[in-house]
Amino acid sequence: MRVACVLLTESRLWARLILHFWALETEADANRLRPPGQNYEPNPVEYLQKAYEQTIKATSEPNKWDGTTTAAGAQLHYQSTDSDPNGPVTPLLYVTNLGDSQVLVLRPRDSELIYKTTEQWHWFDCPRQLGTNSPDTPRENAVMDKVEIEENDVVLAMSDGVIDNLWEHEIIENVVGSIHKWENGEGGTSTGDRQGGAGGGMKFVAEELMKAAKTIATDPFAESPFMEHAVEEGLAMEGGKQRFHKNYIFG
Repeated sequence: MRVACVLLTESRLWARLILHFWALETEADANRLRPPGQNYEPNPVEYLQKAYEQTIKATSEPNKWDGTTTAAGAQLHYQSTDSDPNGPVTPLLYVTNLGDSQVLVLRPRDSELIYKTTEQWHWFDCPRQLGTNSPDTPRENAVMDKVEIEENDVVLAMSDGVIDNLWEHEIIENVVGSIHKWENGEGGTSTGDRQGGAGGGMKFVAEELMKAAKTIATDPFAESPFMEHAVEEGLAMEGGKQRFHKNYIFG
């Protein structure tokens, strides 16, 4: 959440407004009445574009609020086979990314990575972003992928506060390990079945992942992906990345 790679106080406002308007646009299009025979096809990049335009308007009047934000999201939909449109459907994830946040899909039963987004940069530690003084827009720069998923797959939407402090294999190990702990009765009271992180387990899984990332972020001598990228750029740096944001996990 940067403008010209400098943190601004109102970046959090921009992030919240983008997410708010993005969700509203998504819901409005999904609920829109359509002519018979016309099926709903999600268009998350267009929803993000409209959210971006509404955020510009909301932060311009009556006073101007500067700020920027990256954007990453996943919309759950479905697909049917072309040969039998009325047959069984399978879940399909519409993943959208602009910037250096990341959506990652993993299959806990196999500890397997199914999909992850690619980070977008202008240069090191200056990602693509939406907002003040940034040339980036959703229509021009956002990337959308369709990902086939299965029941009990886990979808993670993470900021650089997580992925710059934990390597991919550490994230997978942490999430899978936390799910197993939850299934074995750890992590608090369940609201129902604990299998696969159900019954409130995803909150516990997210908290455990955040703790692991924060441990590296606050250790000035830790090895981290951020440190590795900095060294590759010829910068003398060690430890984790201390810019810390939220992380979301969906089972």
